[in-house]
Amino acid sequence: MTTETTNGAPAATSALLATVGNKVRAMRKEKGMTLAKLSEITGLSQAIVSQIERGMANPSFTTLAQLAHGLDIPVGKFFIGQEASKSPVVRRSERRNLKGVTRESVGEAVHELLTPGLNGGIEAQWIMTPPGHDTSSNPFSHSGEEFCYIVSGRKDVYLDGVCHSLSEGDSITYSSEIPHWYKNSYEEVCVAIWVNAPHAW
Repeated sequence: MTTETTNGAPAATSALLATVGNKVRAMRKEKGMTLAKLSEITGLSQAIVSQIERGMANPSFTTLAQLAHGLDIPVGKFFIGQEASKSPVVRRSERRNLKGVTRESVGEAVHELLTPGLNGGIEAQWIMTPPGHDTSSNPFSHSGEEFCYIVSGRKDVYLDGVCHSLSEGDSITYSSEIPHWYKNSYEEVCVAIWVNAPHAW
């Protein structure tokens, strides 16, 4: 776990961390949970949870995922500004870049949000993975269900070690709780539409 203190952090970062902390505290109290209870459920120390709630720590994505799991909410609820868009339409030029927001956005892969925010019942992404992209060193497993449609190119989706090779026009649906990872072992960029429901980490 990587959780750093915020001494000397830029004002914008401090403001974001304060907002995240306020949300954690508000959601914990809304669910009638004590610091001790949230600490027990998440496996995080009370001191760390307290520092996060006060905006005094810079939690890693893994730490935020643990908190989201403990509070039974999508991890996206912690991020500032996701409620800003009121329109149901997402223009191509306005897609939100999820680099650093979701665990699966790694390496040179492009992950863009196709839905207006991260708080709805579904989360759809436009994903482009270059040749050689490989997430096998860090299999993913979390709550929810996933659907993928290959727009162009090819991609191998591994479900608990079983390889499913997908080509243009193919689709796949699976429980996100099954350990899964991806490879683009081919010579062209793979473009896919990925839908998670729900997308709590």
